[in-house]
Amino acid sequence: MSRRVLVTGGASGLGRALAVRYAALGARVVVADLDPPERPVASGVESLRLDVRSEEEWRAAREWCEREWGGLDVLVNNAGVAAAGRIERLEAADWDWILDINLRGTVNGCRVFVPLLKEQRAGHLVNIASLAGLMNLPGMASYNVSKAAVISLSDTLRHELAPYGVSTSVVCPGFVPTNLGAGLRSPDPVLAASAERMIRNGSVTPEQLAETVVAAVDRGRFLVHTHREGRVAAALKRFVPPLADRPIRRAWQRTRAKLDAHDRDERRSSAAEREEKKGGDAR
Repeated sequence: MSRRVLVTGGASGLGRALAVRYAALGARVVVADLDPPERPVASGVESLRLDVRSEEEWRAAREWCEREWGGLDVLVNNAGVAAAGRIERLEAADWDWILDINLRGTVNGCRVFVPLLKEQRAGHLVNIASLAGLMNLPGMASYNVSKAAVISLSDTLRHELAPYGVSTSVVCPGFVPTNLGAGLRSPDPVLAASAERMIRNGSVTPEQLAETVVAAVDRGRFLVHTHREGRVAAALKRFVPPLADRPIRRAWQRTRAKLDAHDRDERRSSAAEREEKKGGDAR
């Protein structure tokens, strides 16, 4: 019997590539996203509307899987958004937005589907986190925290669910050239431009990443690194922290200089606007 796979955020980017890869291997696949795919993902791939923030829509997705397939074998929690910004510029609403999607969206999926997987005594949770959740680069606090929490959740669940025959994997990719940057939120134009550039110039394509992820999941691997440089950086961070921290400090110094220059320009512009308004009021 072919595998039954649900991929959130599957209409585009990495989610779409994962859906295509699973379908090519003969799996039955449904992509769940806010909007339907602009073009067919692959022959036989189904699509559902799913806002990962909505428990009601998650329950509807589970009901669909039970009705149409009689269960689910692989849940890929891929839907996510990106953000950048200095801590003092990130508003509470910015934190709510990214945590609701990146963290709560993954939690919701696990909460709704785990009872089904436990009942089956089989299944696999695949949570897409990020290398950012391990490296904690400055200027990305809300994104880092959201992805670090997904890593922690996954590590917890792999022990909690193993006795029920349910496996867990967490994927920590580096930058991948997808449309993730299009929806990036940031109060800092300098950091936004830097993040968008790094996403655009990612060294591993979605298709390459999907092949790596599916193969790692098939082998039952828990922590999945998809970029060689990410694997090296994470190892240095864990075993030789000073070597990992040095390039981060250097890069932040360069970025901070750009941020300081931008802040000075903003202050001068604001001062000029106040003076112009003051002159207009005097007239």
